[in-house]
Amino acid sequence: MNALRTTGNQSAAAAAPYRNDFLKEVEARVEDGEWVKMCMQCGVCAGSCPFGPYWEHTPQKIFMMIRAGKRAEVLGSDAMWMCTSCYNCVVRCPRKLPITQIMHGIASYAQELGMAPKMQPTRDFSIQFWNNCTTTGRVNELKLTMGLYFKDGLVAGFKQGWTMRKIALGLVKAGRLNPFELFGGHGSKDHKGIAAMLKKARDLQAQRQSPNH
Repeated sequence: MNALRTTGNQSAAAAAPYRNDFLKEVEARVEDGEWVKMCMQCGVCAGSCPFGPYWEHTPQKIFMMIRAGKRAEVLGSDAMWMCTSCYNCVVRCPRKLPITQIMHGIASYAQELGMAPKMQPTRDFSIQFWNNCTTTGRVNELKLTMGLYFKDGLVAGFKQGWTMRKIALGLVKAGRLNPFELFGGHGSKDHKGIAAMLKKARDLQAQRQSPNH
């Protein structure tokens, strides 16, 4: 009996690396993640993407890596953050997979877990934009720009601002940039309503990701 138990334990240990728990994790935790297993690896998405030649991991490769259980490699990749939402891949996919949504969903999940690549420009902009617009319900362009300029330090911020000074002056003259926005700026009329909407969205996401869902 002990010999059978030992053999069973050894078999389970040997099979463990081949259990794709990461695919199940993506299906449960990533928006539209249940579609990943439908990818047939035709490569149309990679060939249709304008960034295809420059990506380390095209959508096709990302889906293959998920199915292969490459959790750290996928969540640490910058591929998802390079997606420009052009939807070429979605339009041309023979199985009509929501590829764009999945890529953005994986990026959000990686950020949530703290595994997203640091110093990735699109990630930095996304965080700045989200924090900016959810504070008052509207984007404060001046604060958003300054946040991006000064994210690498005071000196770097002043250098970037000086480089863009002519463009900034042109925007001010054209009435497209208001320096006084720095001291508050305009917000939405129903900020409480927007806050309630965002809370509802977070609740729905938590409900969807619940093990009992």
